[in-house]
Amino acid sequence: MSQRTERRGIHVDQSDLLCKKGCGYYGNAAWQGLCSKCWREEYQRVRQKQIQDDWALAEKLQREEEAAYASSHGAQTQSHSQSAAPAPQPHPGHASLGPFSKFEEKKTNEKTRKVTTVKKFFSPSSRTAPKKETQESRTTSPSLSRHASFESDQVSKDFVEFLKNLQKPGREIHKQSRAFIMNMSSKKDLSADELSECVQDFYQNMADRLMSHFKGSSESVEQVMDQVEKYIMTRLYKSVFCPETTDDEKKDLATQKRIRALHWVTIQMLCVSMDEEIPEVSENVVKAITDIIEMDSKRVPRDKLGCITRCSKHIFSAIRITKNEPASADDFLPALIYIVLKANPPRLQSNIQYITRFCNPSRLMTGEDGYYFTNLCCAAAFIEKLDAQSLNLSPEEFERYMSGQASPRINSSEGEWPGPGPADVATNPVLAQLNHNLELLSSLSSRQESVMEAAQSLQADLLSWPELVKREVQDILEKYPLEILPRKVNAIDANNMDNDNLPPPLTPQVFAG
Repeated sequence: MSQRTERRGIHVDQSDLLCKKGCGYYGNAAWQGLCSKCWREEYQRVRQKQIQDDWALAEKLQREEEAAYASSHGAQTQSHSQSAAPAPQPHPGHASLGPFSKFEEKKTNEKTRKVTTVKKFFSPSSRTAPKKETQESRTTSPSLSRHASFESDQVSKDFVEFLKNLQKPGREIHKQSRAFIMNMSSKKDLSADELSECVQDFYQNMADRLMSHFKGSSESVEQVMDQVEKYIMTRLYKSVFCPETTDDEKKDLATQKRIRALHWVTIQMLCVSMDEEIPEVSENVVKAITDIIEMDSKRVPRDKLGCITRCSKHIFSAIRITKNEPASADDFLPALIYIVLKANPPRLQSNIQYITRFCNPSRLMTGEDGYYFTNLCCAAAFIEKLDAQSLNLSPEEFERYMSGQASPRINSSEGEWPGPGPADVATNPVLAQLNHNLELLSSLSSRQESVMEAAQSLQADLLSWPELVKREVQDILEKYPLEILPRKVNAIDANNMDNDNLPPPLTPQVFAG
């Protein structure tokens, strides 16, 4: 078993799960192996470089335009200077300063658009907003509430009840969160990355303000941020989960198709340290599958992470029961891959991307939630790249299994499903039930064969019955031929055959008086 495990190499070094920048936080494949903090810094650096490149290109175009303008009007300027006093000529660059100023203004607006969108919620003017703006907000909010689901309404009520304990800061948090939701609902043209950046900026600004309010109490800040995340993402879920501007749905379909094609992969091929014949292990496996499937029904990124964490803990419990010792990280990843293959979670890629984009970044960078989520990303990536070498199979065997021409679960020599032994059946109720079900299937198979034989016999009888009836009718006609006698015309009373048998008529008698 150890040799097979080394050959398959389903192993990820723990250092590979960390950020490539070496900051010590967990990385993510969606962020090119970086943590959320380093990714945002890298994203801002690349974006700033792109802005600088655009400015450099604009200045180059401006210089070329100025040179062209000077060359075309240089001769005219010289001829006019000889006939009249030199008049102040317009600067050659003034003709292009107008378009360049507009370009500069556009780039400046593009650069500060997201920052302004988030910062205006925390500016003093937001606390003293004019009544007109407040009235507009009030007239727009009922349309959202009409379309909000029952869950959204319940989350809003819970959020308000939670903020009552904070009194004045709570009212300010609710106002800013509500304004942010209204603003995000109107931004239909933003990409998924831009939506993520807006949400993450809001988280960061809100956390900074809460940190100053609670005087550095990270536990209190985390509690408030959990409620803020729950409120915001529940209300924005329909517009930011699997948006149309991304290919998340296409990736979901590809992943589901890939997992369905790998239905033949067994627990032995992945070298998973779990024995499903043990009832407690089998129960933990079922719970892990249920939790990973339930992830799609949650709206809040924190709740989706909770499903992943519970699934992972059930996997660790199953491994610990099987090995009678604490599970290691090397045992966890193959088991997680096996659970994902068995569960085939709906919209797996969309859920991973949703958590990556809109979860509180501190939760993904550290802690058990971040560790389990990073391993789930590794499992999804491994399934996409799984090949014959990963499972210690020859390329021919792998292709036959993938095409459905063969299955490793079936005994090729006998062509039957391998069954449990008598000793295992006597000691394991799960195997006993499995054996009973196999016997019922075998009995049903034999009964089906008998029914099919009787049906085929009946079909043969029905096909031969018309010929048999025709033959019998022909024999009777030959034995008793039909004779047609000539018809005779008789008198009216000729048909009365009983006249001869009638008694003689009565003779009248005369009696003497």
